[in-house]
Amino acid sequence: MEKVLVLIVGAGPSDLAVAACLSELSIPYCIIEREDCSASLWRKRTYDRLKLHLAKEFCELPHMSYPSDTPTSIPKEQFVRYVDAYVDHFNIFPKYSTSVESCKYDEVSNCWDVMAHDKVTGLEIEYTTRFLVVATGENSEGIIPEIPGLHDFPGEVIHSSSYKSWNNYVGKGVLVVGCGNSGMEIAYDLASHGVETSVVIRSPLHVMTKGLINLGMKLFNWRLPLKFVDFILVTFANIRFGDLSKYGIVRPNMGPLLLKAKTGRSAVIDVGTIELIKKGFIKVLCPISRIRGNSVEFGDAKECSYDSIVFATGHKSTANTWLKNGESMLNNNGMPKREFPNHWKGENGLYCVGLAMKGLAGISHDAKSVAADIKSIVDSMGPF
Repeated sequence: MEKVLVLIVGAGPSDLAVAACLSELSIPYCIIEREDCSASLWRKRTYDRLKLHLAKEFCELPHMSYPSDTPTSIPKEQFVRYVDAYVDHFNIFPKYSTSVESCKYDEVSNCWDVMAHDKVTGLEIEYTTRFLVVATGENSEGIIPEIPGLHDFPGEVIHSSSYKSWNNYVGKGVLVVGCGNSGMEIAYDLASHGVETSVVIRSPLHVMTKGLINLGMKLFNWRLPLKFVDFILVTFANIRFGDLSKYGIVRPNMGPLLLKAKTGRSAVIDVGTIELIKKGFIKVLCPISRIRGNSVEFGDAKECSYDSIVFATGHKSTANTWLKNGESMLNNNGMPKREFPNHWKGENGLYCVGLAMKGLAGISHDAKSVAADIKSIVDSMGPF
């Protein structure tokens, strides 16, 4: 059994940010990660052409800026290098290949009892910790919806987290299901290289440019009213893209930044997808009703055949699969019960980081808040 003051579960950007903030306050911690590397989502489960959607000034982790020569829009490989430099700079040593099996709070010891599995040695490890930081991410597991006939589809079916590049789809017909940033960018990656591509758009969405989103972030940081900033963004977006409803793309009633704040749904940052839709290189289709063999039937009675289906249909948190007694902080979906910025603290020394659907900027806020709160409690309590 290992007795630790702070146990951080995960080694993604959220976890590393907490570790760095605790180090700055001279608070000892232990960090465990089920994968064999840090930032495994970025290294293993993202497509090749991915870049950060926001400008670099909104994507820094606490206490360390990007190098001066870093481009405004950061490719994923460069972000991973930044993460590696961050780990080295703050002397963070995660225990990799260590998966949490269960965790519960002990009312007698006033500590969290954590059972973990070392996937290399096969040994079970027990941790006792005063403070538990849940930072396993809102993207722990990809979601593929239940669709009649999907299990009998003879072609390839993958989640977008397994998609890498158009190279694997030359000469094929591909259906991308989902119209968030991943779905729309994957559709562009395919169609721009000659792959026959269709995309299912299931709900209203805002389409923006990176420049517009960065403008919106700056205006909001200048304390302008959110609805006014949204009005500016939508006005410029309409000028840039025109009326997209005739292409099957309808804007939500709520503005893009307000929608993000209220629901966590991000605007789609266009990388060229809209132009390909307008030119007919990407077909826009309504939701799927059922699948028969390799033929997909849609809600408007259209029917098309495909070789592959890519589901860009979101992710979910898996924290509730191992965390017990976390109901003071997390709902049944493993997400915070309270709204940002008051979401990060539960009872009995329980915290979460990176679950507020606020991206890297939200991670920095969470990590600083959690570390400061732990510091204030540690300063007032006796020896652990």
